[in-house]
Amino acid sequence: MANDFVKKFVQMCNYLQDPRHVARFQYVCGVKGTFPVEPAEPDNSGEDCPGLRKRVHQGGPSSDVGVGNGAARDATAPPVNGMQADGSVVPDVADVDPDTARAKPLRRNSLTGDVGQEFLIQNKFLFYLFTFGTELGNEMFFIVFFPFLFWNIDSLVSRRLIVVWAWNLFVGQSTKDMVRWSRPASPPVVKVEVFYNSEYSMPSTHAMTGTAMPFCLFMLTYGRWQYPFLFGFCVALSWSVLVCVSRVYMGMHSILEVITGFLYSLLFLAFFQPILDKIDSFYMTDHFAPLVIIVSHVGLGLVAFSLDSWSTSRGDTAQGLGTAAGAAIATYVNHQLGLLLDPPLSSLPLTLPPIGTSLVVLAVLRFLIGVAAILITRMVMKAVTIPFLCRLFGLPTDDVRQARQHMKVELPYRYIVYSVVGFSCVCVVPLIFRILNLA
Repeated sequence: MANDFVKKFVQMCNYLQDPRHVARFQYVCGVKGTFPVEPAEPDNSGEDCPGLRKRVHQGGPSSDVGVGNGAARDATAPPVNGMQADGSVVPDVADVDPDTARAKPLRRNSLTGDVGQEFLIQNKFLFYLFTFGTELGNEMFFIVFFPFLFWNIDSLVSRRLIVVWAWNLFVGQSTKDMVRWSRPASPPVVKVEVFYNSEYSMPSTHAMTGTAMPFCLFMLTYGRWQYPFLFGFCVALSWSVLVCVSRVYMGMHSILEVITGFLYSLLFLAFFQPILDKIDSFYMTDHFAPLVIIVSHVGLGLVAFSLDSWSTSRGDTAQGLGTAAGAAIATYVNHQLGLLLDPPLSSLPLTLPPIGTSLVVLAVLRFLIGVAAILITRMVMKAVTIPFLCRLFGLPTDDVRQARQHMKVELPYRYIVYSVVGFSCVCVVPLIFRILNLA
């Protein structure tokens, strides 16, 4: 009985991992590939474990046949997304609709420099919708979202979300480097995005952050702010589903990887949510908090860097941990100096003030001035830190991307720069607002 259940579970997982389902979904959504005439050579090293394949490192082939793309599909399978039954590949350009647009993948691959292959877009609405959805899980969104929430709405909610974001990112990226599954095979999958194509793919960290953030935001604000339960839950669910589905549309994850990321994130939240208040209180009040914050976050970064060879995920993990460390230390400083005190419990639940012109102008001014301060801080710290570390360790400074592949450069660079950015966001920028009478 147990063996039958295990066999069925494995069969279901293999079915959901099949890249042909991704290709079919893309085809239904109006994404068609323009693959070369000659198919990619199959890589049979992972036949017994679909999706398992070592990453090709810097200097390898382009994304059409190499880094993270997995094996070409089975030639006996039905044609999918431009592939013929005999396994050959032809461009999907014969019956092109006049409204069809040619597009290139979003952003080039930051590890290999690969810009990807052109594809055809027949449904521009879905393309823009899922592009927006995938951006909801990217770091640039959180660079905008966390500060805006902190400066204009609720500093307590923002700083706790940063804690969850950093730990969720560490858990997801570390799991990827332990499981080591490659990205869905291309062909048949069309790579609408190639930026993360060199990373491993199980589980989807976009699905994890795209689930953890909205549901944690919902759990932190419901009861603290006055709004209907159904409204908050529907917003959180819609946010999560849009991010998850967008990763399949982009050709970056199989259905199994997205489902796993979604469920993994819910499990993470179930563990983390009950202790989040204690973590926040410890960061604010304990005299040893700064030391514990630095040691724990740097230690987690060392663990992440030791799991596998360099990739973009190493830097992303260190960046998240560094930002969270800086924000946590700033939280301690704010509390010790009596800055940015949280509203008393007697004032809860909070209500949104009437949205008028003065409120909007004030929020926009705070955001623009704050973001400008953070960007300047980041630019200055980056310009100083990387050359200093290269000279310190005797590395050439003419190729920054190559230099950053060394852990002794990448790890301290990310921590130093983004811990200062996190500290500036939570402590320095609010002080600037006070000076400018914008608090």
